[in-house]
Amino acid sequence: MVTETVPPEDDESILAAPVMSTARLEAFSDGVFAIAITLLILEIHVPDPATFRDGLGLALAHLWPSYLAYSITFLLIGMIWLNHHLMFHYIIRINRTLMILNLLLLLSVSFLPFPTAVLADAVTEGEGEKVAAAFYGIVLIMGGVFFNAIWIYASRSHQHLGEHISPTQARRIRARFGVGPFLYLVAVLLSWVSATVSICFYVVLLLSYFIDVSPKPAEVAQSAEAPQPVGPPGPGAFTTIANKES
Repeated sequence: MVTETVPPEDDESILAAPVMSTARLEAFSDGVFAIAITLLILEIHVPDPATFRDGLGLALAHLWPSYLAYSITFLLIGMIWLNHHLMFHYIIRINRTLMILNLLLLLSVSFLPFPTAVLADAVTEGEGEKVAAAFYGIVLIMGGVFFNAIWIYASRSHQHLGEHISPTQARRIRARFGVGPFLYLVAVLLSWVSATVSICFYVVLLLSYFIDVSPKPAEVAQSAEAPQPVGPPGPGAFTTIANKES
């Protein structure tokens, strides 16, 4: 029987090879995002019957801090999920390092229901609001650092990105993503002045996140002549891009 000897690959060829596709990482990430965003509602409890003396309506209204914290974090996790899809529309290959960085991001996302509950309880009780608002922001800073680490690592030398995004576009997205942790730091600092001001700042940041960070249609058109990656688009295609181009 004739056997064929395969020459060993050098280190550079191993590093340059498309190690793994992104499909399983995206599927696992979507599951964690879905669980984290669902767990938020478990922190809103049915009012104690003892509080019904003033009527159920007032008892429900008394839970407004829980409604507010729930809404902020729900939309925040949703925007993280959308931007995660944006990243993996452009990232077409991953390795162990990217998988670990993504796990760290998911760790911070899955932890968010806890600081959300702490913030809601502190505002409801009127005690410890500043510490709770700062704690919430610190968790967001950690998540922002891990999120940026994924994109910085993937876009370094364009080694994990497809040819449907140019290095210039990748740098612009990096700059936009990179602002997040610093803005969260501002919110943490504001919490020591006023928890109310800090929470309002979180709301403003959340509204700003609805601004799409994907390349504009004109930018996409400029790179339309670039060769497209081989194979069908991955499951992480960012739908906002298609909507804006249509």
